[in-house]
Amino acid sequence: MIVYGSSLSPFVRKVVAFAGEKGIDLDLQTTGGFAEPKAEFVEASPFRKMPALRDGDFTLADSTAIIHYLEALQPEPALIPADAKQRGKTIWFEEFADTVLCACGAKIFFNLIVAPRFLGRPGDEEVAKQAELNDLPPILEYLEKVVPQDGGYLVGDTLTLADIAVASPFANFRHTSTRVCPDKFPRTVAYVDRILSRPSFAPWIESERAMLEKQPA
Repeated sequence: MIVYGSSLSPFVRKVVAFAGEKGIDLDLQTTGGFAEPKAEFVEASPFRKMPALRDGDFTLADSTAIIHYLEALQPEPALIPADAKQRGKTIWFEEFADTVLCACGAKIFFNLIVAPRFLGRPGDEEVAKQAELNDLPPILEYLEKVVPQDGGYLVGDTLTLADIAVASPFANFRHTSTRVCPDKFPRTVAYVDRILSRPSFAPWIESERAMLEKQPA
């Protein structure tokens, strides 16, 4: 089973971490940058968005679609709850992460990492600064109210897609040295650190860090 993309994308990282928690082996084939994409990727993702998946003759694009495919393909361990209320909350947290949280992170990551290191041009550091100063604090204030204490999870008593989706963009904040104050947001910092330290996340994030160290600023 092939996934096209780069784990620097929080959407791709969400998929590979989800698969890792399922025990599903994925072959992540790096796709990204701004070279002409391979035909295999375009077939799987007609609008050239990553991630995309290929499972034999079957192709699928979009991280949420891929995750629901993987959940149906291998129901255990269940990462999307069957209970109606818990499922609704899980879907909400993924949507919050994919839209609100990732939108903030993209302003920072694109302008501090993508533009200068991969496009060879300066990013708009003021846009990144304003996102950190104005967009991020209300997001963190919300999370500080809802993240669990003492080793719990966002929905129910076990890890779900909600935790994977919410934690994934924080790896990009680490890559940009975006400060999340542990004194002001102790629950959020402890929760994110715990989720990102799981074996489904940690090797990918370390690989990303090593790659970025080699990429000229």
